[in-house]
Amino acid sequence: MITTWPAPAKLNLFLYITGRRPDGYHNLQTLFQFLDYGDSLRITPQPHGEIRLLTPVPGVAHEDNLIVRAARLLMRAAADRGTLPAQAGADIAIDKRLPMGGGLGGGSSNAATVLVALNHLWNTGLENETLCALGLQLGADVPVFVRGHAAFAEGVGEALQPAAPAEKWYLVAHPGVAVPTPLVFNDPELMRNSPVRSFDALLQAPFSNDCEAVVRKRFREVDALVSWLLEYAPSRLTGTGACVFAEFDTESAARQVLELAPNWMQGFVAQGVNLSPLHRILSGHLA
Repeated sequence: MITTWPAPAKLNLFLYITGRRPDGYHNLQTLFQFLDYGDSLRITPQPHGEIRLLTPVPGVAHEDNLIVRAARLLMRAAADRGTLPAQAGADIAIDKRLPMGGGLGGGSSNAATVLVALNHLWNTGLENETLCALGLQLGADVPVFVRGHAAFAEGVGEALQPAAPAEKWYLVAHPGVAVPTPLVFNDPELMRNSPVRSFDALLQAPFSNDCEAVVRKRFREVDALVSWLLEYAPSRLTGTGACVFAEFDTESAARQVLELAPNWMQGFVAQGVNLSPLHRILSGHLA
């Protein structure tokens, strides 16, 4: 039985905001790729009928934690279908490596890993589409982690088309601040009128992130980080930040730049992967 499950980071290789919807959400065009790096969850099925998070996240109430919410959503969906084992429960512990408010999708990835792993461990038999629908209730980024393949996304991020971008090496850097996503999307200066383009057209254009200008203006630490990384490689914000990534063709090139990093910068080197480490482990187990 698998007991440790990866919850990988994601990068938005590009991110364009094409409009604001009547419900306040934004329509996007973005390219998701996973990293071979992230959090990990230790999930142990238990017959106590409860979801127990053994490693609470400081500042996040138990009932609000996406891990707990994802597990309970799955329990209700499986119970409605009649496939939830009697007294199904789980003890969950997280080894947290991804910064909160970093734009790497840590919370969404945690939620997706719980949905995928408990669906397997409890043998509830829910299809991927059902898991994605549950995940969308928790956040727009959750479905891409549930599906487990690099994707071009539209809508609020839920309309996914499989993609196969180059699997580059990345230096991912964090400036030591958290950027709240609502702050960015509510900013009056945020660009919201990028033209809707085909995926092929977007691949031919230089990649960029419509959130970057606002984040750099509001957070001087992010601005300093982007400016520093651009001296060495193509670099930009991921998601709404605060993390910035620089892309390289080799691991050694990325590590050489990391060694030059200023002491206020936190960072790691990882490879972009088009198949999620979560699904790589699951497919290996099922093979």
